Amino acid sequence: MIWLRSTLYALGLVLATPLFSLLALSTFPFAPLTRSRIIAWWAKGMLGWMKLTCGLDYRIIGAENILSEPGILLSKHQSAWETLAFQQIFPPVVWVMKRELLKIPFFGWGLAMTSPIAIDRSAGKEALKQVTAQGKERIAQGFRVVVFPEGTRVKPGTRGKYNIGGAFLAAHSGAPVTPIAHNAGEYWGKNAFLKYPGTITVSIGPALQTQGVKASELNHMVETWIEQEMQRILNEYGPGPLAPHSPRQ
Repeated sequence: MIWLRSTLYALGLVLATPLFSLLALSTFPFAPLTRSRIIAWWAKGMLGWMKLTCGLDYRIIGAENILSEPGILLSKHQSAWETLAFQQIFPPVVWVMKRELLKIPFFGWGLAMTSPIAIDRSAGKEALKQVTAQGKERIAQGFRVVVFPEGTRVKPGTRGKYNIGGAFLAAHSGAPVTPIAHNAGEYWGKNAFLKYPGTITVSIGPALQTQGVKASELNHMVETWIEQEMQRILNEYGPGPLAPHSPRQ
């Protein structure tokens, strides 16, 4: 049944993405926030389709910590799921992402209309300068900037190196930081076709004020909160099907 459900989801994705990409391209004359709100309906639709076909839903802990003002979201990254869900939970958002994603036919074209901060990961300090400059612009426009400090998706139960880019942007912009932990990778693995039924837990931490705080200190605070919260989620809600502690593993 998991194979059948995942196949049904994939069929819906294949059919819907080109259509929504064309819709996204048609939003070019609109203001960035308007484009983002229109394009976000694709993500909302895919989440609904995922719940219907795969039986995969989510719960939120700490919804009261979602700020009404623009800021920076520093989140755990385990799955493609959060790139969909955050558009529904934290609109409007923009992403710091690798530039290569914009070259993907249809998907990348539509993605370009969401005002992403597309960087060359090998550019080092130049990429950091780009994130800071464009991040300030997006925040001024009213967006929340999503940064995955670990840079790439990590397997459940593991921890990547927390890069300083998001914290550097926060320290130099003065925008508040919201740390986010979740266990999406325990239901939808990295580059995986199968999506297991269940309820993903998303935990939203209290906002961290960044005025006068060094980027390195802020980065450490975020890492500490996220990793401790990952353990708390495991202890309170148990492992998902793909977790190291699951009988499936």
